[in-house]
Amino acid sequence: MIKRLRFFWIPIASIVFIFILLGLMGILSAQQPAISHPLAALTEVEIKTAVSVIKKEKTLTEMAAFPLIALQEPDKNEVLKFTPGKPFERKAFLVIYERSQNKTYEGVVDLKTQSISSWKEIPNVQPAILNPEYELASQVVKADTRWQKAMQRRGIKNLAQVKISCWAPGILSKQEETAGSRLCRALSYYQGEHWNYYGSPIEGVLATVNLNTGKIASFVDNGIVPFSTDNWNYDLQSLGKLLSPSKALKILQPNGRNFQINGNEISWQGWKFRYQMHPRSGLMLYLVSYKDGENIRPVLYRAGLSEMVVPYGDPDPTWSFRNAFDVGEYNFGSLANTMELGKEIPENGMLLDAVLADGNGEPYKIPGIIGIYERDNGMLWKHYDYNTQRNDVRRNHELVMTMTAAVDNYDYSMNWIFHQDGTLEVQNELTGIVLVQGTAAEKQSADESYGRLIAKNIVGVNHQHFFNYRLDFDVDGQANSVMEMNVKALPMDKNNPLGNAIAVEETTLGKETAAVRDMDMKHSREWMIVSADKKNALGGAPGYILMPEGNSTFFPVEGSNIRQKAEFATHHLWATKYKAGELYAGGDYPNQSQPGQGLPKYIADDEPLMGEDIVLWYTMGVTHVPRSEDWPVMPVHQVGFKLVPRGFFSRNPAINLPEPTPVK
Repeated sequence: MIKRLRFFWIPIASIVFIFILLGLMGILSAQQPAISHPLAALTEVEIKTAVSVIKKEKTLTEMAAFPLIALQEPDKNEVLKFTPGKPFERKAFLVIYERSQNKTYEGVVDLKTQSISSWKEIPNVQPAILNPEYELASQVVKADTRWQKAMQRRGIKNLAQVKISCWAPGILSKQEETAGSRLCRALSYYQGEHWNYYGSPIEGVLATVNLNTGKIASFVDNGIVPFSTDNWNYDLQSLGKLLSPSKALKILQPNGRNFQINGNEISWQGWKFRYQMHPRSGLMLYLVSYKDGENIRPVLYRAGLSEMVVPYGDPDPTWSFRNAFDVGEYNFGSLANTMELGKEIPENGMLLDAVLADGNGEPYKIPGIIGIYERDNGMLWKHYDYNTQRNDVRRNHELVMTMTAAVDNYDYSMNWIFHQDGTLEVQNELTGIVLVQGTAAEKQSADESYGRLIAKNIVGVNHQHFFNYRLDFDVDGQANSVMEMNVKALPMDKNNPLGNAIAVEETTLGKETAAVRDMDMKHSREWMIVSADKKNALGGAPGYILMPEGNSTFFPVEGSNIRQKAEFATHHLWATKYKAGELYAGGDYPNQSQPGQGLPKYIADDEPLMGEDIVLWYTMGVTHVPRSEDWPVMPVHQVGFKLVPRGFFSRNPAINLPEPTPVK
């Protein structure tokens, strides 16, 4: 009997062990979301795996940091051929920075085999500024006796009331270039008893910190300039008397939402696309297509913000270095913040989470970092017929996908807007707090060359914001060409006796160097990507027009350092033949970079653009001359562009929309 008990005990124990193991596997499976598509974002488990593989196979110091961890996007053709259920590669791309050695590495980890598939040192580059470096810079500056004395000379006794703001160093001196150290510029603000310190810059004091050694590399004090000590907090208690509250405005969808979400794929009103929150570029779109009847027609393979540059227009040495590359120097996507229903997006919207990694390589989830909602935007189309007294009209519904990011004092939102007529719109919103300069002036004067007095002791410095979008078009396939359209008034002659003739001239931009173009308002200039091997119902090439909206000219003059470094902003349009590694208009590492990176290098081989896989790069800019109404927080300013179908559809794709159902 005892022997029988022993005989049965062993398999029973094994069965129990198997059940426990299966349970643990179930828990792990629940923690690891199902990955059903090659362009799904990295999960927390995948980020941890990638970092652990690097640490296991490479000898890293305790000071090693991970400025960037993102999906290593798979081969484009493999993605386009992918079908559900088919196996696909899964890799992570990592930037590793060894601060003590001042060395930067790029690694690619195969997440399936848990091995390093690529590892290389990238010489003479500096990755984006990391969160711990802001605190390091503050500690170094506040420990410096020169800085302490500079504050004391300005009557600041409690140094804890001063806030240090760390900037990428921007334009370097020859000595700084030669040294090759990792630097940041430290600005000082008097915070006092108030939380909003941006209105109290301590002017003329600039410390440059060597982040490798943890020491001050240079220090400047150009003399005492008065700074504002007013309370610029804008909470309701600080503002005092408020305007009368608005009556409630409800946005309701009693029958539910019209969009569907499947993993990171969105479907709405014929549109289908995938999205991803990239730690550098922010909210990205992939595989954008439109269902035209029974046909699924591709429009874009990949679209997103490539780079930004914000040049400030004061030649003072404590200001002239300020030319922020907010995407490449600060990792724009990682600065995205949680939104709230009824605030950044209307209450009928939905908030989506995203997983990113911090500088230590630890994954973290940001709740509500992406917003998606539908909105009404007036009429979509209408005609009133006098003969029959018919009044046919449809309301214009739009799908908006959005994110917001705070880059120190400024806030930006990035909106992808899908229209029912086949148009895709990009709308960026600028708000937040103007970067200001301290001054003795309390009243406006004629001597305001580089800025405007916007409050007592506060000057808003003239500056610009330029955004470059990388648009990988696949209009009805990968074989595309790029056209420029110019509208011209024809001269009066026998063919045009009244002088009213208007003609459109279309020019093929056959090579990359020929496709470096600028806006021309006199000729209503636009650009179009057309299919090189498809024809529409009328025998023409189906296409999409890039339709500019407001824009600006890059004002730094020829020969200026920032013009050479941000060459992408000196022209509104560039076009390149697709290459997988060409992703950033200002280069892979704009922090402390050399001139001519990014787009100037991409077009150096002058590739052909006819019947090729084409990428358009569009730059749009805002010139901001601050005004008192921008203070203490500026109202939203919008800048954008549209991608509009031309000959892509055989008729208005929204003509057969049913009339809206009345709300009961």
